[in-house]
Amino acid sequence: MNEILDAIVADGTTSADFAALQLPESYRAVTVHKDEQEMFAGAESRDKDPRKSLHLDDVPVPELGPGEALVAVMASSVNYNSVWTSIFEPVSTFGFLERYGRLSPLTKRHDLPYHIIGSDLSGVVLRTGPGVNAWKPGDEVVAHCLSVELESADGHNDTMLDPEQRIWGFETNFGGLAEIALVKSNQLMPKPGHLSWEEAAAPGLVNSTAYRQLVSRNGAGMKQGDNVLIWGASGGLGSYATQFALAGGANPICVVSSDQKADICRSMGAEAIIDRNAEGYKFWKDEHHQDPREWKRFGKRIRELTGGEDVDIVFEHPGRETFGASVYVTRKGGTIVTCASTSGYNHEYDNRYLWMSLKKIVGSHFANYREAWEANRLIAKGKIHPTLSKTYSLEETGQAAYDVHRNLHQGKVGVLALAPEEGMGVRDHEMRAKHLDAINRFRNV
Repeated sequence: MNEILDAIVADGTTSADFAALQLPESYRAVTVHKDEQEMFAGAESRDKDPRKSLHLDDVPVPELGPGEALVAVMASSVNYNSVWTSIFEPVSTFGFLERYGRLSPLTKRHDLPYHIIGSDLSGVVLRTGPGVNAWKPGDEVVAHCLSVELESADGHNDTMLDPEQRIWGFETNFGGLAEIALVKSNQLMPKPGHLSWEEAAAPGLVNSTAYRQLVSRNGAGMKQGDNVLIWGASGGLGSYATQFALAGGANPICVVSSDQKADICRSMGAEAIIDRNAEGYKFWKDEHHQDPREWKRFGKRIRELTGGEDVDIVFEHPGRETFGASVYVTRKGGTIVTCASTSGYNHEYDNRYLWMSLKKIVGSHFANYREAWEANRLIAKGKIHPTLSKTYSLEETGQAAYDVHRNLHQGKVGVLALAPEEGMGVRDHEMRAKHLDAINRFRNV
């Protein structure tokens, strides 16, 4: 791996030089093991410790197939799907790998007794398979996590509708928390030149998810002047929604849970902020009954911040805890767009406030290639910025996942793979200088 790293760091290394590099037989990767998938059986979710299930193993370099690329990973990051994989919730991901492995002789590669996880990366292309023309060895790239086969007509209007759509590094093997990753070439995008490796790796999954959910016509189709209620507005997902709302001329109403998180939103430019803990909102009386009076109090507070207007869009991802309130406070004809249910999947709401006010609930899941490309393009233009708060080494990935699982982090946490230190990989120093404060906004928060 030292020769690969030397080539990446050196000035003037050509594509031919990268193509001539000898690939190692093995590389280090963060894995979970199939024979340990019952290790947390009977334990409460909060008590499951990713530090016990995540391993750093030497694994063989996978065979390269048509339309694929091998990438030397300089940095990656931890998403909630890596936490889910590490605690085997809601199901073990080895079932995903087994099903994918039955699809074809080539996908059989993914059905292994270990799962290399991770759905973000920044790095350098090492090899491309037959049929890859847009990328070559030596290209500096980031990757989005949509893996599709595109053999069905269903996926050709929106690739997220492909019946063989999967999330790379979660429902496939050979993910980004490793020194080398295997991706489909249509996952690759240009690395933003003004960012370091770890900064460039951080936005991928959450930035693309927020773009589709809020901006795309496949999501809420946000427009200028819209009032957008954003739950968890300073978090890994909500922080990108807040930025998209501000950059797109909308008015974000940022819901947070502390003064510190409110300050982060203000530093991004948001003005309408609700600290739900300080203001004491409790949308559930008990485990089985919601409190409509709290919905009304919440709606009144929103109108105080918007000059008497209800919200056009609710950016939903907490799920059960907040969904009833989200439906209630949305304006007549407005949209509740949801991409997750971190507080519970079984949502309850008063349907009268939906049908009689002609509101819409829209489901949104990750992003197609075009949406991911546009989201990355906005990063590259300095319109949207990474929310990286802390970086770990590959050996410390278990601790990074533990911190995310216990919500001990803010924004995104990065992981250095081949990069020996932070701050490497910046190509456009002039542009970086213009945006340095925004790039570092979440650092050490």
